[in-house]
Amino acid sequence: MQPTFLTAALTRPHARALQLGERVGAVVFFTALTAAAAQISVPLPFTPVPFTFQPMVVLVGAMALGARLGMTSQLVYLALGVAGLPVFAASPALPQGVARLAGPTGGYLMAYPFAAYLVGALAERGFDRRYLTSVVAMTCGLAVVFAFGILWLGLFTPGARGLSAALVAGFYPFVLEDLVKLLAAAVILPRLWTLTGWNASR
Repeated sequence: MQPTFLTAALTRPHARALQLGERVGAVVFFTALTAAAAQISVPLPFTPVPFTFQPMVVLVGAMALGARLGMTSQLVYLALGVAGLPVFAASPALPQGVARLAGPTGGYLMAYPFAAYLVGALAERGFDRRYLTSVVAMTCGLAVVFAFGILWLGLFTPGARGLSAALVAGFYPFVLEDLVKLLAAAVILPRLWTLTGWNASR
């Protein structure tokens, strides 16, 4: 297992030892960033699934935090949403609160902790150090988000019309845009490792 970027940052000579407070702060930061990304959403007239930047925040955050903390940040995000805080994407048709998880976008949201854990686990194995392996890790996480989202949309939501309809509503309109965002976001962690020079010492 290799240190994540967060672990490396907090164990540098100029930083304090890794402490609970610092880890909590990092989790809260990415929870807040996920909630903020949800507010940058574009509703589409032909699907209940909006266009947002949340998946990229989830994946980049997981690479920085690692498996457990990355997953925790998304569990906290979902808990805040279930509690009724307006952290989910704004929608005139879909309510905030726990009912959002039962709606057509619930599968995508519930996938975030699992996707974060997977990407974080790959980062702990060094996948965040180079661009191509970062792309691989983030693609695996995005696949989890799409898999959960499409299955939920196609099989478990009221009025679900099957997987073919779910692909039309929840996959085809988003996959190219998400892959473009992924290719851009995958630069972040390798660039940070390079700029800090910490990668060379590992």
